[in-house]
Formats: sequence, C-alpha cells, structure tokens
Amino acid sequence: MKGNSTLIIVTTTALLFSPNINFGQAPDLGTAANFVLFSTVGAIGNTGISQITGSVGTNSGAISGFGNVNGVMHNADAVTIQAVTDLQAAYAQLNATATTALHAPVLGNGETLYAGVYSMAAAASVVSVLNLDAQGDPNAVFIFKTGGALTTAASASVNLVNGALACNVFWKAEGAISMATFTMMKGTLISNGGAIDMGDGGTIEGRALAITGAVDVYGTLAYIPLGCGRPILTGPSAPTLNTTACFALFSSNGVVSNSGITHVTGDIGTNQDSTTGYNPLFVTGSLRPVPDLATAQCAIDLENVYSYLYALPYDIEMLYPALFGNKLVLTPHTYRMNAAAVFTDTLYLDAEDNTDAVFVFQVIGALSTGTYSKVKLINGTQAKNVYWMVDGAVTINDFSVFCGTIVCHNGAISLNTGVTLNGRALTTAGIVNTMAITANNSFGGFCVVLPIKLLSFTGACDMQNVVLKWSAATETNNSYFAVEKSDEGTNWRAIGTVEGAGNSSRLHAYVFTDRLPGKAISYYRLRQTDFRGNYEYGEVVTVKSCEDKATESILFYPNPSDGKFTVLFRGDRNNVTSIEIFNSIGGKVCESIGFKSKFDLSANAPGIYIMRMHLHSKTISRSFEMGKR
Repeated sequence: MKGNSTLIIVTTTALLFSPNINFGQAPDLGTAANFVLFSTVGAIGNTGISQITGSVGTNSGAISGFGNVNGVMHNADAVTIQAVTDLQAAYAQLNATATTALHAPVLGNGETLYAGVYSMAAAASVVSVLNLDAQGDPNAVFIFKTGGALTTAASASVNLVNGALACNVFWKAEGAISMATFTMMKGTLISNGGAIDMGDGGTIEGRALAITGAVDVYGTLAYIPLGCGRPILTGPSAPTLNTTACFALFSSNGVVSNSGITHVTGDIGTNQDSTTGYNPLFVTGSLRPVPDLATAQCAIDLENVYSYLYALPYDIEMLYPALFGNKLVLTPHTYRMNAAAVFTDTLYLDAEDNTDAVFVFQVIGALSTGTYSKVKLINGTQAKNVYWMVDGAVTINDFSVFCGTIVCHNGAISLNTGVTLNGRALTTAGIVNTMAITANNSFGGFCVVLPIKLLSFTGACDMQNVVLKWSAATETNNSYFAVEKSDEGTNWRAIGTVEGAGNSSRLHAYVFTDRLPGKAISYYRLRQTDFRGNYEYGEVVTVKSCEDKATESILFYPNPSDGKFTVLFRGDRNNVTSIEIFNSIGGKVCESIGFKSKFDLSANAPGIYIMRMHLHSKTISRSFEMGKR
C-alpha cells in the first residue's frame, strides 16, 4: 500500500507540473454515443419521473417504466445491433489504454485529479467530492478503470473544473456500477458483465452503457454531454410566417372575443367574423374589428404555415401525450404526439446556447394544459423559435405561462384567466376567446404600412437629456407624431407630440427632447396619427441612462419638500459657476450665480423639477420633487 501511495504522489506531482500533457486517448463510441442508456443484453427500466435526453435502447431485453423522453426508444433493431458492435470496440479500446497512475480504491473526499488513466486493481468507490481539473485544456481526457464493481456514496459529486468536459471522462468497470441517491456523476460509464443503476434524485451528464446487464434509473436527470464533436442542435427550419407574424390573436373563420382586462402586443383580428371586447388602450398593435385586406392575406398565409408544419418529418415521438410536461426537458427537434396532449406542470425547452435553434411540436389532436402550467425557455431558447401545430382545440388554462406560436387547425382556442402568452394564438377555423390575459408578440413586429416613409428614428443623450430624431421621405395625411416612452418596454405613456407635414413628398426632419429620461434604460416609439384619427406604431429605440454618475454627489433635503429645501454638494463649491432650476415642461423658475445651498420655491406649483448645476468642466443634472402644500 505504501508503494502504491508513493506512486500516486509522484504521478500527481508530474501531472501538476505538466499541464499540457494529455495522457489518455478518448475511445470512439461510434453510434453508442447517441445513447444515454443502453445495454447489449439486459432490460432498461425506470422508476418515478426521470428526465432523459438521448436515445434509450437495448439489443436484447425489455424497456419499461419510462414516460416521455427526449430521444428515440430502440429495442432490438438495426440501430441497437450497430451500437453493440461500437460499444464493444470502445470497451476494448479503454481496456487497452496504458495506465498512468495507480489509485487507491476510494476516489474523492475532496481530492483533485488531473488528466490521465487511473487504475484500481479491484472494486472502487467515489465518495464526497472528486474534482477533475483540465488545467485549461478542453481536450484533457480522464479515464478510470476498475478491476471490479464501481459504486458511489449518497450525494457523491464529480466536479469538472478549469475546462474539463464530461464528454472526455470515461469510467470502465469489470462488474456492476451502482450510484447511490443524489449522486452527481460526470462521464460515460461502461460496465462489463454487470448491471448499472442510479439511485433516486441522481444526475448523470454522460451515458450509462452496459455490455451485459440491466440499466435502471430512479427519478434521474440523465443527458448526453455537449462538446467533443457532438453536433450543435438547430432543430428544423422555421416556417415563413409572412403576415401571420403581425398577429398575436387571429382566426381565419371565427369570432375573436375577450372578457376582462387583456393586454396585447401585436395585431388582433378575424377574417370571417368580428373582433370584440378588446380595449384599444391596452392593445399595442392594430385592432381590426372587422375583416380587411390584412386579415384576408393572413388567412392565406396561415394555411401555408400550417401545411409546412404538418409536413415536417419528426425526429422524436412523444409516446405518452397524455403525460406531457411533468418537468420534461427538451432540446431543438421536431416532436410528434399522435393523440391529444395534456400538458401539466412545467416543460423546459433547452436551446443549448444556440439562440437560433427551432422547436416544433406536432399534436395530432387537442392540446390542453393544467392550471399554473409553464413553458420555460432556458439556455438561449427564444419564444419566436417555438411552434405548436395542433389538429384540434387548444385550451390554455388559468394562470399558465405559454411560449411560442400556436397554429391551430380547425379548432377553437381558449386562453383562460391570467394566462401569459409569449407568442401567438392563430387558428384556421374556430373562435379565439381570451379572459384577462397578457399576450406578447413584440418579437414579431407590427408589420404595418405607415402612411409615411420613415428613413430613420434614433435616440441619443445630449447632456442629461435624450434627444430623439427622425426623418420622413414622404407623408400622406400625416396629422402628428406622438412620442411614447416606457421604462421596461411593455407599459407605454405619451410624453409629447410633434406636428406632421400633412401631405408631402419632401424630406422632413423632426426632433423631440425628453428632459426627464430614466435612470437606467428608456424605450421610445412613435405613434403616427392621420387626419381621420387612425394610428400606427413604428419601431422601438432604446437609450441608456444619460444621468451623469456625479449626480450622486448632489442631495436635496428634504425631498420631497414644500418648496423650501437645502442642497448638499460633496464636490468643490468653488467650481460651481451657476445653478438653474426648471419645471417639468422646461420653464426656468430659478437661477443663481455661483453655489447656493438654500432655496425657496414655495411660490411654484407642486411637481417634478430639475436642477442643473454648472461647473467649469461639466453640467450635472438632478431631479427633485415638491409636494402639495
């Protein structure tokens, strides 16, 4: 034992001072790399709700207990036959890899290991924490070979540090592999002549592959690791939306109605009936009460979108549509459900950091959700890249959060109380009914043709003000522009108007100054109104805070005040050349030469006021409030 310990110390020291040496050769898994759970001969089983990303299969045995998985189930087919050959080749390659360090039978207990091939003569175990340090080399390979079974203690954790990747970690056991509850394992596990099981609540970023023996998981999160040449998932090509991109709520043939206070970003309309119950004040987009040219074109485009989504070949079939959701994690693919789907709890859509990745769900039947169900977008997934094709009615129940474009074919859409829809709800035939919801199609644009041709719309800081500029090449019946502002990009308020040129074919330049910009980011947009009162919205611009950080050195006491207040300035008062105070509409109400600390503005109306303190090198602005007297 002493000799072995000395060898471990010497080898570890050599590794520590040789960070660029890669001692192990990663085996070629071939088609077995596509499996997260696999046995050449043995059953594959699950207990409880497990989240599985990767194919599941056996070449000889039963598969049981799984709900929906993010992969393909293979049982004794051409794919599993090839995987058997590839797995046995990978095992032989691992077995032949030269050992670089002998290790005691216990790994972990807070130790850190570097790239290499570690051998244990008999059975081995992982306890507590084992750190695998790549020393900045993403190609660093870690191989662990045991002469017997491999086990982990409860809550054991394999941590990857300094660039280590799970796809470069391999565990080969000559016997069973058993992982206790809440184990966090990293790497590909290959058992020769034994079963593999993972206790309840465990996580494996890698694979569990048995040459002979069953593979069982219990409430496990298991997923194939990224990197090492694994293709980046993009999903299918997105459909061409054309005018359907404009609408948040639409029916080609049916009433679109609302009850309660509903907020919508995007157009609302129907091509065969009426649109009722929506308050224009809460609609950012075009509210189309009756069919028009836009709804006629949308009906044509929607049919094309549906046909495209329906014809897409699917990658993965969800075998249990009635058990959809339940904390399932899915990656970019086309998914098929060949019956009505019932969505409960939470669905995670993981783009794996590819923000352009597309998800398509084909539901051959109705789609309904439980209350408080949620679609959560993680690792770069965007709602604009998620599509739900449903052959039947759609019911999104109370207080659910749903993401993506719903394309319903010959079915009604019900968005019930408190629903948040980040996307669109469109049907080729059927009513659309909403009840006090929020629908946000801001990523789709408003797709409107303004009666003006805007050449530009920009915003920039000028001192502590925001100056908005825009220009129009042509204008038709243009009455005025309303400048609207938002602090978070959703709730808008008008802050001023600029008169339009009416009818003109000449270039006109416009400017508007916001003297009370936000302290963080301010959002601005133009609402153009014609002489008949019709209006449309243009694009949104954002402007970061124009506030000079030095304003933190000016304090007002008290604030709010009754008009009498004291100014506290932490800077050099001798640098102050003058002080000006303006009301909220830009009128100057007070001016002093040099620094002045005490002010009495009680003769002025309550409201927000702006102080400008002019120094030799700059001007500092700060707002304060005078309350009711």
